[in-house]
Amino acid sequence: MLSVSNLSRMYGDQLLFSEVTFNVAARDRIALIGPNGSGKTTLFDIIAGKTSPGTGRATMRRGATIGYLEQDIRPSSQRRLLDDVARASTLITGLAHRIQVVSAELEEGTGDENQAILLRELGELQHRFEAAGGYDSEHEASIVLSGLGFARSDFQRSLDEFSGGWLMRAALARLLLLNPDLLLLDEPTNHLDLEACIWFEDYLRSYQGAVMVTSHDRAFLNRVTDRIFAIEQERILLHRGNYDSFIMARQKELEVMEATAKRQDARIKQETRFIERFRSKSSKATQVQSHLKRLEKMKRVMVPRTTRKMHFSFPASSRGGEEVVALKHISKSYGENVVYRDLNLVIHRGDRVALVGPNGAGKTTLLRVLAGVLPFEKGERKLGYNVSTAYYAQYQLELLEPENSLMAELRRTSTEETEQRLRGILGAFLFGEDEVFKRVAVLSGGEKARLAIAKMLIQPANFLLMDEPTNHLDIPSREILTDALEAYRGTLCFITHDRMLIRQIASKIIEIKDGTIDVFTGDYDSYLRWRESRDNEEQPVPQRKKAKRQSESSPVEKARRRKLVEGELRNKYYRSSAPIRKRIAAIESELEELERNFREIEGNFCNPEHYQDGARVVETIEEHRKLKESIASLNEEWERLSLQAEEMQRAFEVKKQNIPL
Repeated sequence: MLSVSNLSRMYGDQLLFSEVTFNVAARDRIALIGPNGSGKTTLFDIIAGKTSPGTGRATMRRGATIGYLEQDIRPSSQRRLLDDVARASTLITGLAHRIQVVSAELEEGTGDENQAILLRELGELQHRFEAAGGYDSEHEASIVLSGLGFARSDFQRSLDEFSGGWLMRAALARLLLLNPDLLLLDEPTNHLDLEACIWFEDYLRSYQGAVMVTSHDRAFLNRVTDRIFAIEQERILLHRGNYDSFIMARQKELEVMEATAKRQDARIKQETRFIERFRSKSSKATQVQSHLKRLEKMKRVMVPRTTRKMHFSFPASSRGGEEVVALKHISKSYGENVVYRDLNLVIHRGDRVALVGPNGAGKTTLLRVLAGVLPFEKGERKLGYNVSTAYYAQYQLELLEPENSLMAELRRTSTEETEQRLRGILGAFLFGEDEVFKRVAVLSGGEKARLAIAKMLIQPANFLLMDEPTNHLDIPSREILTDALEAYRGTLCFITHDRMLIRQIASKIIEIKDGTIDVFTGDYDSYLRWRESRDNEEQPVPQRKKAKRQSESSPVEKARRRKLVEGELRNKYYRSSAPIRKRIAAIESELEELERNFREIEGNFCNPEHYQDGARVVETIEEHRKLKESIASLNEEWERLSLQAEEMQRAFEVKKQNIPL
């Protein structure tokens, strides 16, 4: 269907790719991957006919159609959303317009002979309109829009009312309704939440045409694609399989190349030593020339650079309380839109919480309330004892100082670190030695995101809150972020549509929907099984006459039994640990009061007027001593109980993981 032959393209003085040749068949699912700036979007532009190649050509089969979803979508219409998507097909739109024109002419009444001609034309137009799916287009558009996360109340809104992310979804819906033979999708998942992304994956897997896609979402690539086109060193590597299988195959290939390169280097050194040794001896001239020719003909094996894996040690932060943050009876609204009413939530020390749910459900609102950066109408937010927070959101990219170098920008956050330490931190986030003095203004969106994340992570905070930290990051950068968060030992709460990050990091999932939350303790895959079991239980179950033994072995029944056993374990854990957690909370409250009094007394010691009353000075010194002893004693008890609580939690997690199926 698509044939690309000897394609080459320059970007300024940079060669993006050279003599690229490949074919795309009617049902192919292809992932186009490569580092940022490698030419993925340029290749899509060439295939779509938006730009010309330097040399070579890209040819579509006669009559085949292309649909291209670009990264930058601008509002270009004031039409209603549903009308715009339903009339996406130029054929349907043209036929609908012609039907209106012919109908208007018939209403005017122009003579019997002309009326008969118009009636025949109207019948043909209506037949073609029906065959093209015109009468079903609004229904299909509604299904696609709902799948991509639009509410039915959005269908009648004007396109110019939507933000860029929602305009991208609308453009994607139009493309899917057009049903082209080849879909070119440039980062389609950037603005999709988890629910919409899963729906979109299922849609693409059953799509009748071919699909070429670029994406930094590994889970999406693994589920949708079965071929990989990797732009690497100005060429394209072709691989049959999904992204993970490509990585495994490429790793093995690189290991072979490294071994071959080592053997070749040894051979070159041997040949060079012979030439240098006998170059001046006329009796060896023929042999020297033979060795020189062998060297000239030898094709050097070049091993491509792999993703740098660097370790980053976080600055030590003080130990926080058992309850990191507690929300009690929180109510939050935006005008008449009530997001939360009487919300209660506690996040404990060591939790690694992923907030999930459809766009607009209130994930970011909850995260900002937890971070203390968003006010609310009712309720109480209580930060735990000795808890320090760090909050990352996309707007922080705009707070970077454009004229600063990377080193200077990092030093704004960490003033006491050495230059060597700052260089190491930047290196851990994929900034090379020659890049640390680049100005922030010339960084790409992904580079700015990495710098902003590095600035946040070097602060000694024991509670991190992150809103879509993987936006703008390519796959290697996401892997570095995952490594960094795995090394982090504090409490974490984050929002992301990157399922690989959730799978590797989260130990607790909070599902947000319709202003309510469901808290699931466990990893993401366990949460998905629990959700499937819950959703199935909510559906009416038809009567079946199969044997009970067969139903008990079904995945749904296994998940249900596991959920029951896990619930019993969780209840037992909470009952046994409740007195300890209650005592820890009481100690933390008491410590806050004692430390406040302790600071007041020490403040009095700095006041000369305090020493005018000798008896009062003696009393204050004694009170200071008792407070110091009480604080030390309570801290010792707090440490002992906290360790005991952690041991009980670890034992619970081990038992939960070992639940028999």
